[in-house]
Amino acid sequence: MYHTIRVAAYEPDPLLGPWREEMRVLRLGEELHTELTRMHAEADKGSVRPGRLPVRRLNSLLQAMAPGVIATGRNAGTDGCLPWLYAREAVPREVLTPVIGTWAAGMFREEDDTEGADLEQRLRSDDPAEAVHLPHWEAESVDLAETVTSVGGTAEPAARLYSLLPEWIAFRLAARTFRTGGITLRFRVESSGNGARLVSWPPQRYERRGQTWYYSACLNISVHTVPFASRFRVHVSTQVRRWATRLDVRPHQLGGTTVLLDAPLPWPGGPDRGYRLMVNTLGYDRRLKELAWRHHSPAPLVPELDIVRNYPQPEALFSHPERWINGSGGVAAGIVYHPSIGPHEVGPGLMPRERADLDAWVEQGLRPMLTRVPDLTRVTRSNTPSLLPRARAGRDPGVQDAQLALQRRAALARALNGRALEIDIFWQSPETRAALLAELPKLIGFPPGEIVVPADDDTWRWRGEGVEIRVRARPAGTLADALPISLERRRPRAVRLAEAVEGRCWLVADQGVPRPDAAGVVITEIAGKERFSAVPDSDPKHALRIAWARQGRLSQFVNLPDRTDSGLEHRARWTWLDVFRQLGAISPPAHRVGAGVPGDLQYAALWFVRHTRKGPTRCPVRRLVAVRVRPGDGPGVIEGWDAERAEWVPYPKLLLLLSQAVEPVAGEGEEADTGGPGDGAAARGGRRPATRPGVKQHRQRDTERQIRALLFQLRDRPTLLLADAGNLRQCWPGLRNGELDRDMLSFGTEPAQRHTLYGEDLRVVLVRDANARGEVAEWYARDAKGGVGFAEGVWGTAETGSRVFASTASKPHTVAKLPKGLMKLAPTAQGRTAPGKTAWNPGQLEITVLGCLSEKALADSGREGDLPDRPAEWATLTHQLRYHDDYPPLARPLPLHLARLAGEYVLPMAGTKEEGSTSSAP
Repeated sequence: MYHTIRVAAYEPDPLLGPWREEMRVLRLGEELHTELTRMHAEADKGSVRPGRLPVRRLNSLLQAMAPGVIATGRNAGTDGCLPWLYAREAVPREVLTPVIGTWAAGMFREEDDTEGADLEQRLRSDDPAEAVHLPHWEAESVDLAETVTSVGGTAEPAARLYSLLPEWIAFRLAARTFRTGGITLRFRVESSGNGARLVSWPPQRYERRGQTWYYSACLNISVHTVPFASRFRVHVSTQVRRWATRLDVRPHQLGGTTVLLDAPLPWPGGPDRGYRLMVNTLGYDRRLKELAWRHHSPAPLVPELDIVRNYPQPEALFSHPERWINGSGGVAAGIVYHPSIGPHEVGPGLMPRERADLDAWVEQGLRPMLTRVPDLTRVTRSNTPSLLPRARAGRDPGVQDAQLALQRRAALARALNGRALEIDIFWQSPETRAALLAELPKLIGFPPGEIVVPADDDTWRWRGEGVEIRVRARPAGTLADALPISLERRRPRAVRLAEAVEGRCWLVADQGVPRPDAAGVVITEIAGKERFSAVPDSDPKHALRIAWARQGRLSQFVNLPDRTDSGLEHRARWTWLDVFRQLGAISPPAHRVGAGVPGDLQYAALWFVRHTRKGPTRCPVRRLVAVRVRPGDGPGVIEGWDAERAEWVPYPKLLLLLSQAVEPVAGEGEEADTGGPGDGAAARGGRRPATRPGVKQHRQRDTERQIRALLFQLRDRPTLLLADAGNLRQCWPGLRNGELDRDMLSFGTEPAQRHTLYGEDLRVVLVRDANARGEVAEWYARDAKGGVGFAEGVWGTAETGSRVFASTASKPHTVAKLPKGLMKLAPTAQGRTAPGKTAWNPGQLEITVLGCLSEKALADSGREGDLPDRPAEWATLTHQLRYHDDYPPLARPLPLHLARLAGEYVLPMAGTKEEGSTSSAP
């Protein structure tokens, strides 16, 4: 049994003292910035931001072609006085001039690029009348540990460190080699919007099925904060980067895939190559009707700087990816693999020992500037709630199945509350129809004597123990066909999609309406979304959900089986379990925390649904979803908040209410997820909001008003409020790490207040996962003998009064058990097929007990005599809420899981009307 876990996180060593690095810094300067801005306005007369230079492509080009450049500053395109380039040494004028000139020429079309080409001559010129002067490099001592501590005690790094420090670390590590299992890996730097990345290059090879498959080790480096931590963190996560050697898609189906270009440096007298791989995007351009470099890719500009070598053209790279990954004429390029482009014989993930070895290599390379954060130890042995014992050898598995069926049947009876359940199955394959009909009675355990014999070949009835179910199975027919999307591009995309949805709603309306006294669910078998990729927006899933919701019916979907589908029974089981979840027939098991948790505790969870114009219905919307779970309350234990009627309603009704259309707000939908400055996202330079600041602030105030109103509705009993900080901080900025303070809640610009003012028995717990940005560090378990693996539990530091914990779940029983000692980066003779294995890489869930009844909170509330809470108990309770008999461990506590999935019904349609704010519930 493992007693500690190690996280792949590092922090500035407080014993080192000031950490300053001498760098060269370049600013665009007023003269060059003004000239480039003028040229940009001339080249792109329709630009919505003529004063903001599109320097992303220029930055990428400089990073790849100027080997001394470490990082690029943020917002240099808007202000020439801000730092633009950070370098180990000044980049010569002979390098900067052609790069800037080539980029400037690229702003113009081929027929009118004379002025852009002229800029390079003016940068070289010594004639004062026509010359444009390059600014001078400045020497600067940069503090790479510069920190500001918030009122709540959270250390926040200086804004520029979010991009500068990961790049600095990446270059330091790339200068070293990694040796494992008799092989040597060398790494190249890939710039990332969330930090930096190290990719082993050239890739590893794996021979399988008569073909060579390529893969690399990949390390992601990013800077983050942790609530109440006195130093910021550097997270280094590991993964396998797979490369495409065949693309099983047609060119027009390639929406956009990352291509890393290994280009030699064309400058005489210098090094042949730098440490970087150049990031590009390859995709189909529907305007040009051909494959093209997209999203400000620098690849089209490289041949202008290096006229000697041949560089891959989009069509050639798409047709022969393996030729270019092996290199041609000193140039190499790799297409980053994605499952949408076909199969790959290399499995995702690295093995635990490999992750530990890479982590140790990183630790050694970062000394003495950065030191590893302390290992975490167990805070409890009560890892799981009161679950049914798993079936083991020598124990009849039928006993456990019968107990689970009894639980499900009782939960279904409570949720239906005497109503019948009418289910329609619209099938396309007889195998799916048979699997669904066979699995339902198994899951709820109807005895044979209580099954009513079907009246015909299409209808089945079950009745017993307070549950009555009627199932009708019919061919899906045209219901599951692709939506007929109009190709009239002059009209908005959302409007054309709305028309197609309305047509499908008319088709659904002809299928009949369930009895008003019955609960209605529809299961539809449809093709996977890849089958509809040829025509954008033609996938009928969301249209059918809207159509059935208008009929007062919930909906669930199951994909068509493929030719090798051996998991049909498993998928049918999960289809029914999700139906039960939508009906509210689910409840968290009894916890095993102890007497510190009130017996009448209720759970409340908040989730913020946020669709942009790229959302499922091409309509932007923002909506707060609130779910309340009251264990042991009988019928209706799972409820959702109906803000319009100011009441709690059963969970199924909440789903139907959420499906009601809303009117998009003008200008809404263009805002990027920039997170919060306390969490590093905004400082990393995410895409800035296009909405007016006043509109954004109004939406935030409106959402915060709803949250306050909800808290008032929960004051009648002890409440545990659960929120996902990565999701909710967009609309509740007070949840950003830099704004947090123990036992305080902050709304808007008002001073933070005691959380007990919103409920004398209120506890507030925030959870956070990696959030696709590495916000929570990777981990692995270690034992006293140096063994490496994984473990479940709640973990924390030895610090007294700690509020931040780690929740790790057990290995799902569905994950294949792999032999110990497998190595994917350096396969042994006994494990030649190791690269083909899928490694289970579990994440940790960070749990922050923001508000509890601590000694100070009780004293401030005038309750000095009450027994204070132990934060570890509330972290343990949150951890146990991830477990349920019917599921592998959930990514989030069950109430949050329910709130997030309710967001699937938020499907606004264009051209509809609704009063109220965009984030209000219907």
